Amino acid sequence: MKSYKIKILIILGLVFSFSCEDYLDVAPESLIEEEDVFSTFKNAQGFVEEMYSLVVSYEQQTHTFQDFLLGDDGFVDRPTKASGDIDAGRFFSVITDNFCYLNNHYQVPYGTNRGDARPGGGTYQGGANVTSTNAFNEQRPGLYSGSLFGIRKANIVIANIDLMVNATQAEKDVILGQAYFFRAFFHNEIMKFWGRYPYIDKVLIDDFKLPRPETYREVALLANEDYKRAIELLPVDWDNEPYGQLTRGDNKGRLTKGTAYAFQGKNLLLAASPLMKGNNVSINTYDYDTELCDMAVEAFSGALKLADQGRYRLASTLDELDDVFWRSPAPGAWPGSTEFMFAATGGNRVQATRFMTSGVNRAIHTTSNGFEVISPTHNFIHNNFGMANGLSIEDDISGAYGPTLYDPTKPFENRDPRFYKWHIIDGDVIDPGADDPHKTAQLWFESSTTKGVHRSTNAENLKIVNNTGYMWTKFYPKVDGKYNTIWNPIISQYIGVRLHMRLTDVYLMYAEALHASKGATTAPASYSLTAEGAINLFRDRAGIPNVHPSIVSDNNKFMDELRRERAVELSYEAHRWVDIRRWGVAHLDKYKRKLALDFPQDRSNFTETLLVERICEFPKHYWLPFPPGQTLIYAGFPQNPGW
Repeated sequence: MKSYKIKILIILGLVFSFSCEDYLDVAPESLIEEEDVFSTFKNAQGFVEEMYSLVVSYEQQTHTFQDFLLGDDGFVDRPTKASGDIDAGRFFSVITDNFCYLNNHYQVPYGTNRGDARPGGGTYQGGANVTSTNAFNEQRPGLYSGSLFGIRKANIVIANIDLMVNATQAEKDVILGQAYFFRAFFHNEIMKFWGRYPYIDKVLIDDFKLPRPETYREVALLANEDYKRAIELLPVDWDNEPYGQLTRGDNKGRLTKGTAYAFQGKNLLLAASPLMKGNNVSINTYDYDTELCDMAVEAFSGALKLADQGRYRLASTLDELDDVFWRSPAPGAWPGSTEFMFAATGGNRVQATRFMTSGVNRAIHTTSNGFEVISPTHNFIHNNFGMANGLSIEDDISGAYGPTLYDPTKPFENRDPRFYKWHIIDGDVIDPGADDPHKTAQLWFESSTTKGVHRSTNAENLKIVNNTGYMWTKFYPKVDGKYNTIWNPIISQYIGVRLHMRLTDVYLMYAEALHASKGATTAPASYSLTAEGAINLFRDRAGIPNVHPSIVSDNNKFMDELRRERAVELSYEAHRWVDIRRWGVAHLDKYKRKLALDFPQDRSNFTETLLVERICEFPKHYWLPFPPGQTLIYAGFPQNPGW
């Protein structure tokens, strides 16, 4: 094996600040031997911390424009954006888009020389804003290249762990546990979007050939072994360990057993899902790999047991969820509150603010340019945000489950409380104290020249930025009945963040895996909660009735309801595109048609208007293509189907 040198940033502080751009407190970069890297716990942890910085922040990764809702849930009025390319089936454009976190450029990590060798040969190329002098912008590579960097770093740690002769066993364990986690995690990041991928379990040097595995399942099982090792080695809470005392109180973002359990389960559930089980040959949306589902339930149970012991806690009310999304519990604290399990690190206030405002017409919060707006689609809201009786709109109007609440002439009435919690609808008062006619949401639309101000241009005559008749506000500050506005600029007091993993997601995935394997009403041996009971936790929190017994008794209907509950609870958190693909439904008309809801100012009628019909064929548009150069390096690495 060739000797090699490791490029390292000795990190003296943490990469977990959300407060400013210069969030890394680093010594000058140095090129040092691996013996020096692993000579002390502090040096080794500094090397590990670089892997945290490679975790992609989906909502901020694009640096300038927010465009991270890539499924049927969002619409950006610029066809050249990544979501527009996906809608049009232009997936090669997605992976070369400098402003998309899915781009395949080998971007320049912070402090890296652009002439250095990159994985797979060649040199680093330009990526999103690599010429920017902003450290955050430069530091973040795209998801594909960042994951390859992360896998390599993890393998370097694993290969050299025996060099930590000056560390305690507990210190060696936590270094190794983080490396095993990240090796699995970064493979999963690639696999979510590109599918089956070689599992790289050693430091690659010189020429190498990595044949592409035949199935997603076999790669997921290799990742599962790494997650199991991580669980054995990681602590429950860094603050309770001797090596965590130096940074006690600032360890929330670091990896723990609970995080590893959650991602172990997610890896297995995705591998068990209909798309992955069908292996691009066939697809049945209710057909899961039940063996993998059982393994996923076991993993999720580990995380839920830690929650029962007080390590995590579900937000108990809808208002308390504000602490999870944007209202930090104390100045300078991490968002996520008691549901926090994992998030990308770093960032700065400007990018966080643009993310927090991305669902709201800019005329409300600013008159400046540069704030992209993602309009929530009517189809996503109509199909998922149901009624106050706990039923979907479709089930409610069927009359099969009791009296009907939905009135198509009054579509905003009698809805699930979460519909009102996470959206601004026409007529809502945005700021009761503002002396301005724009303080009330005007989302009506009669014609291209007759429309409410929030379906129109702002003061600078910019293009139309809200198209669908709704605004989403999940991460948008609202205090004492007042949203952040140009009259009430409170947003600078808060930091919003989209979490890679939170406790709500664990319960939802647990319920899905358990139901796919054992049904809605049977608890596993590892934990006492049924899938029905898990879903009703969120209905209780929202103040709506439990799942109707007739739906519970129908396996397919209950799976539909479980998926709808997931869509509502995790709405606008960038899970949707992965979900509709892994369920094998993305090519169906219901998920291809992006709609707006048009109505005149007096709401005398309501019309669904087609904005775009997504191009989606199975299996072609279920996976991103690899760059042609990737598949031509050597035989045995076939392109994804259709590309």
